[in-house]
Amino acid sequence: MSCLTIGSRGGRIAAFVAILGSMPTRSPLSRLFTVLLAGLLAGLALAVAALPGNLLAGFTAKAAIGAYAELPGALRTPATPQRSYLYANDGKTLITTFYDVNRTDVPLAEIAPVMRQAIVAAEDRRFYSHGGADLRGIVRALVANVKGGGTAQGGSTLTMQYVRNVLKTDPTRTAEERQAATQQTVGRKIQEIRYANALEKILSKDEILNRYLNIAYFGSGAYGIAAASQRYFGKQPADLTLGEAALLAGLVQSPDEYGPVDGDKNKALARRGYVLDSMVGTGAITAAQAQAAQAEKLDLHPTPQPNGCTAVTQGHDDWGYFCDYLRQWWLAQPAFGATVDQREQALRRGGYSVVTSLDPQVQATAQQQATAVYGYDNKRALPIAAIEPGTGRVQAMAVNRHYSLDKNPNGQANYPNTVNPLISGGDSVAGYQAGSTFKLFTMLAALESGKTLSTGFDAPSKLPTRYAAQGDGSCNGTWCPANANPQWMDGYRMMWDGYGRSVNTYFVWLAEQVGEEKVVEMAQRLGIKFRAASDAAFAKDDAANWGAFTLGVAATTPLDLANAYATVAAEGTYCTPLPVVSVTAANGDKVPVGEPSCKKVLDTDVARAATDAARCPVGQQSAYGQCNGGTATAVDRIVGRPVAGKTGSSEKNATETFVGFTPQVAVAGIAANPDDPGDSVGSAVQAKVIDAVARVIATAGDGQPTKDFTAPSKELAGEPRRPADPQPVAPQQRNHGLPSDLLRWLNRRG
Repeated sequence: MSCLTIGSRGGRIAAFVAILGSMPTRSPLSRLFTVLLAGLLAGLALAVAALPGNLLAGFTAKAAIGAYAELPGALRTPATPQRSYLYANDGKTLITTFYDVNRTDVPLAEIAPVMRQAIVAAEDRRFYSHGGADLRGIVRALVANVKGGGTAQGGSTLTMQYVRNVLKTDPTRTAEERQAATQQTVGRKIQEIRYANALEKILSKDEILNRYLNIAYFGSGAYGIAAASQRYFGKQPADLTLGEAALLAGLVQSPDEYGPVDGDKNKALARRGYVLDSMVGTGAITAAQAQAAQAEKLDLHPTPQPNGCTAVTQGHDDWGYFCDYLRQWWLAQPAFGATVDQREQALRRGGYSVVTSLDPQVQATAQQQATAVYGYDNKRALPIAAIEPGTGRVQAMAVNRHYSLDKNPNGQANYPNTVNPLISGGDSVAGYQAGSTFKLFTMLAALESGKTLSTGFDAPSKLPTRYAAQGDGSCNGTWCPANANPQWMDGYRMMWDGYGRSVNTYFVWLAEQVGEEKVVEMAQRLGIKFRAASDAAFAKDDAANWGAFTLGVAATTPLDLANAYATVAAEGTYCTPLPVVSVTAANGDKVPVGEPSCKKVLDTDVARAATDAARCPVGQQSAYGQCNGGTATAVDRIVGRPVAGKTGSSEKNATETFVGFTPQVAVAGIAANPDDPGDSVGSAVQAKVIDAVARVIATAGDGQPTKDFTAPSKELAGEPRRPADPQPVAPQQRNHGLPSDLLRWLNRRG
């Protein structure tokens, strides 16, 4: 046994005594022998302790240096799993938490003094006087165990327990290594004592106590004092009373047996009494204080801790869609790990504090408006997304669904409960046709190619095109899109009134002039993703012949659409959608992932020109006075500040869309049946969708300064002519004259 070194207060002897304490005793004779041997070893330990101070110090210093060199990284720099918190953009409103282990570190100053005193009294009365392994405590435990014929007392100090807890929960170790940290073996016990001895040389007592309180298991899924305080009493550890602290301190010896929520309440109270008596013994409290605390009734406030997106703060299951979007974003960030699995573990074990971009007020309005149009039990849905121009920060994601895994009644597919990404798209959700909102991309492509806002065309009721087609909607073998309301739409149009009145034949003609492939590329540049296989194939292989693209036949999502329009609002700066404001690691360091990722994708003047035309649909006037009618004129009254936007209706009003923006926010909503594209929502809902989105825009502007749009240059405006008499209210319209069989034929070509 020459490999063992003498640690503080007889580390070698303590190791032997600890080993003996773990040995089973089979007969009175063997127990007697063990007691005698223990006494002999104890005497030897006392003799060692009586060595000259400088000699003993030399031994202990050598032992500490050697042990410290062998300390696992987790003991030098704790890597214990902690719960991650997600907050709204105010940094205070809790959305949910993620954890494998329900645990959060708190500094010692934020733990009630009675809690610190209680844990010392319950687990290690000589904590402030021993050097890591308490010889007296081990001998006392050994004798007690011999007398009792069992292992009622373990003799481990708080420092030794801390070592064991770190090693068995260290996320950087393998499962086998973590399991070995609790095995009853001689080698493990000796190693634990040596590690404890080394830690005592490099850490203060208070730091060890703080670490212990942050890692100890208190039962009912709560690791650490912060989680335990919340779990049992619904409060912070700084606010614990004497009785509460004594109860929690009593749990760590046997959390399952003494747990007042999951275990025996009477045993929990008896254990609380033991701790209070121990605190009297250490001088921490008086006998009168102990008696008063023991007389208190067990006043529990069990508080389940949310875990994951399906457990968002009660009453806010609509936040789950944003939470899920953030989680998907997180799993794609290399800053949190090299693989998806590592990033998932970082979220659940890394102890991050995430301030998200979710605005509770904007989200509340969006959810209220979505459910006002369609109830939770309606098969149709109104997903709404709000995003900030210039940063890409997502402010709201709402839909008339509960984000829940609960089973739906009567075999209903996705209502009222679903976790499908109806707002952002992904998985099986390709999106929905957004109709004439795609005319924006044609206008931008035309402006970028050198055309001006005053580009004129005498728009007919039907427009023969170069795209071959047969059957309804064709003219002599070519596709003939039509205006939904010829009396209101036909005639000489420029971009301003062509956009304001949503004139199909004008924009199909304009797309032919600049090339449909440029229109498709523009949409992709502004963040439109083609999730449907047919759309992706058309965009990749035959974009130049995608004649109907400008009329919005490709599927999109409210989030993608809102961000495309936000790019125009930001005068041509595209920002990747971002669900966070800041991410702080458990050690307080900022993770460099909260900054917007933006790039210039449009000339500033081009974006300003498109915005000027987009003032027409919402009932406002362009900088050049060329608006003379719009399809969503109620928006001006609801928003009450400079605003722009566009309506969209797909064939036979299968979907109804409105997207609007100010310099500070862009919001899109699409009414659709997510499970049945053939179920038309009907034209009557268009006004409700417009109203819903406009009210979200208005809420997002509350408290913000009013900002105006900058007028485009005269060069890009061109030479506008005097507008016709204004006709501010547009009749209900279809987006385009595409018979359903022709629409299917066009999409099949992709």
